[in-house]
Amino acid sequence: MARTTHLLYLHGFRSSPSSVKARKMASVVQNQHPGVTWWCPALPASPQQAMAMVLQGVSAWPKDQMAIVGSSLGGFYAAWLSQELGCPAVLLNPAVHPTRDLARYIGEHPAWHDPAQKIFFEAAYVQELADMQAQPPSATPRTLAVIAKGDEVLDWREMLARHQAGQVRLLEGSDHALSDFDDDLPEILEFLRLA
Repeated sequence: MARTTHLLYLHGFRSSPSSVKARKMASVVQNQHPGVTWWCPALPASPQQAMAMVLQGVSAWPKDQMAIVGSSLGGFYAAWLSQELGCPAVLLNPAVHPTRDLARYIGEHPAWHDPAQKIFFEAAYVQELADMQAQPPSATPRTLAVIAKGDEVLDWREMLARHQAGQVRLLEGSDHALSDFDDDLPEILEFLRLA
């Protein structure tokens, strides 16, 4: 199996490339795997626009040498893209039912890392998520799901039920942000096989 030469990181809802996990992964790639192409785009609120932008951005990447890491809603996107592109993905506390969970967030919200920035989540975006959610799960996913039982935002049982066909790292405690992310990095990096 080829080593990973291109790594895509997808942040969660109301998050950004400035998230702690995104910056930590960027630092690991830069310091330990400087030859790996790293891309962590700021995703638009529209799932359709976000995926169109990402698919365009990775269109020239070698599919057999790329991998994805996604957190929360980014984990939902990563699972979807992994199936679309046939590449491995690490899912960090991945959203499983974003249509249900985000339907109550229609409207304007401050961004986590810069409250001066606003995100407007439209009702139409829920349907865009529903269209993506309709994709039947792969029988043999190439995923590693890192799931925290202590996640205060998403239900770990739903995450486990959805992603148990792939590899799973089930954490007894932790939280939605994976505050102890450093402890998870060795297994994540082993799975990613960065060049």
